[in-house]
Order: sequence, then C-alpha cells, then structure tokens
Amino acid sequence: MRKPNSGLAWLTTLGLTSSLFATTVISPVLLSPTPAVAQQASSFSDIQGHWAQSYIQTLASRGIISGFPNGTFGPSQPVTRAQFAAIVTKAFNTPSQRAASGFGDVPGSYWARTAIQQAYSTGFMSGYPNGSFQPEQNIPRVQVLVSLANGLNLTRNASSTNLSSVYQDAGQIPDYARDAVSAATQNRIVVNYPNVNTLNPNQFATRADVAAFVYQALVSNGQLQPIASAYVVNGNAQASGNTGTNTGSNTGNNQGNNQGNGQFNLEASTVQSGAKLPVRYTAAQRILIAPNETAPLTLTIAEDIRGLGGQVSIPRGSEVRGQLRPAEGGSQFVASELVLPTGQRFSLNARSAVVQDVKDPRDTSIGAILGDAAIGSAAAAIISGTVGDRQIRAERVLGGAVAGTVIGNVTADRVVVINPEQDLDLTLQSDLVLR
Repeated sequence: MRKPNSGLAWLTTLGLTSSLFATTVISPVLLSPTPAVAQQASSFSDIQGHWAQSYIQTLASRGIISGFPNGTFGPSQPVTRAQFAAIVTKAFNTPSQRAASGFGDVPGSYWARTAIQQAYSTGFMSGYPNGSFQPEQNIPRVQVLVSLANGLNLTRNASSTNLSSVYQDAGQIPDYARDAVSAATQNRIVVNYPNVNTLNPNQFATRADVAAFVYQALVSNGQLQPIASAYVVNGNAQASGNTGTNTGSNTGNNQGNNQGNGQFNLEASTVQSGAKLPVRYTAAQRILIAPNETAPLTLTIAEDIRGLGGQVSIPRGSEVRGQLRPAEGGSQFVASELVLPTGQRFSLNARSAVVQDVKDPRDTSIGAILGDAAIGSAAAAIISGTVGDRQIRAERVLGGAVAGTVIGNVTADRVVVINPEQDLDLTLQSDLVLR
C-alpha cells in the first residue's frame, strides 16, 4: 500500500480522549484563556529537565498543546493521526487548498472529524488510497515531517540536501518522503534526540517529538523565535560538510568544511545556552544527600553534543565536574567544569532541575537502595544516627567523610533520593565556546 502523503498537524493535547484536546472540537475547559494554560505548562510534573521541555512549555503557553488532568504531559507517549490532525487548526493559519473530503472510517460523530477535514483541506494531511484515514493509527516520525513540509509548502532548494550526509539511517527513509524530508531538514524542522544524526523515520513519533517538530515549523514560518538546542538538525551545514578539505581528526563525515581552511569555526564549536546535556553516573544507581548538604560530584556526558554547525563539540565520555547543592525543595547539581577526553578543560555553566524526592531515612525504600547508593557525608550521618545503619561503606560516601563521623550543622532529618539517569541531565545557562 502506498504510504499517505500525510501532512499531519500537531495535536493540541495528544491525549487519549477528545476531552484532552485544546481545539474547537473539545471540552470548553481546555479553551480557557492563555494564562491558565501557561500556568499548567509550567507545572507539568514529568518534563522538568526533559530535552523537549522548552518546546512543550512554549506551545502549551500559546494554547496549542496541553497536558493531562493529573498534571503530566506524557512526553514519551505516541501520537495518533487524529490527535495530530487536531493541532493543525491551532498551530497553523493556512488557507484551504482543496475541498474537504469525507473518510469512510471517520463518522460524523467522531470527536476529531472537523479537525481531520480541515487538516485535509489545508494540505497537511491526506488519506489512504482505499478512502480511509485511519485516525487511531500512531504516526511515524517521517509522516509528521512530510505533513509539515506539505502543509507549509516547503520545497528543497536547488542544492538539495544529501540525506545520506546528514542521517546515519537515511536508507530507512521511504522513497515517497525523501523530498519532503529534505525540505524539512533544510528548514531546520528536524529535531533528533538523543543522536542528532539518527532520524528513526519509521519510529512512532512521541508527544515530545511532535512538540519539537511543530515548534521548529513555527520558527520556519516566522511565528516563533528559535530555541537553542544541540538536537536541531542543521541540514545545510551538514550536507555541505563532505565537500571540504579537512585533514584533521574530526569524527564525522559531515564536518569537512568546518576546519578545512585551518581557521577556527566559532559556529561549529559553540553550544548555545539552553542546550540539554544528557549525563550519566556510573558509580552508583542512586545518590542520597541531605537537603542542606553540598557535595562534589563528577558525571559523564552520555551522548555526543553538537555545536551550531552540526559538528561534535562535546564527545560522549567527557567529564562534567561540579557540586550537588541545596535548592528550594531539594537538591540540584551545578556544573562548573567540562573535561574533554583529550584532557582539555573548560569552564561550564550548567545545572540540573531541582530534585525534590525527599524521604524519611526510615522509609523502607531507603533500605532497599542503600547497598548501591553513593551517599553524601551529611546524609550518611543522618541515616546512621536515625536507623543505626553502620554498614555504609566509606568509599560510597561523597566528599571523603566517613559514615558516623560527627558533621557540623547536620540539622536535617530527611534525605534527597536522586536517580542520576532521570534527574541530573543538564541545561546550559550560557553559551559554551570550545576553542
């Protein structure tokens, strides 16, 4: 079956029921004025520190998307074609290009029927050759990009992007979609997390993916300002990379003209403020620290981070050094230094979201994780003094103190539980120039 030439439009809420969509066909509760929507956006409990947080919050503040009644957004959940259609009328004010069409599997009572018809008439979406729309089908990433390129009438320029020079998995892009993906790439609509060079075209788009794509489409359309991100694909810069004369040690085949003339390329070596830095901590599965405690910590960059020109600026495995510090409601990692695998050191201004998982040391969950946790010296004293646990190994104590040591100003009777894989990804607070 021929793939649909879909111009899918971004779902306002991407929820599982029509009552969650902030469109003209949904519950009036979600048609509240922008300030109410903006307040909800700032309090989504599951996007703090997420790579797509800024995209999600901005679109939510404009009433284009919203979350679930329980205060979450569900960034990893898939998106259906009907949900995606519901956003076209919210995100893009484009004229009709063709008469609305009825689809055999979209009855008049279907919650998104009007949105689907409008998505079709404006060119964002099409049906299948058998006359169906398949509204409950989850949308692959490639269909989202095709829809945005079609709906906004984007065309690839004369020097067409060589998709193989941009995406490691370009061979997986369907033939029908290649021109549209090229146009979307050249217009900086594509956002790939965690690897900017991997498109995953046939993978179902998540709510976070769609938020990022739609945001970038609005930027391309002149409706929003760009958000600094290391995951936005710079198609033009990368496509021209294999024409350079570089003889250095660059790690990609797309970076030829970045340093081919022997001059420092500021764009290629700058990671902009607001970029997300995914990190990992291999020493332990959890970290326990007192809310009023400061402790040194070293993390490792989990994925290659690319600069403005698409070149790897921060290689995977680089060290990030800093401190866990008290913050309102919990603890926060504040980074101060970046150490590349080459040994080069750079000042770094980045921080994690505030971790607010504060527990009583007598909580049974504390005992369950104690055997494989790194522990702040004050937290070690609290646990030792509260539950009498003297089995905390000295090498597990952050900051060099030994469990049970008398520590000054240990006034807390709670500990913060940090899951490094989920809680410590960093956001750059200022541009990072590497030279």
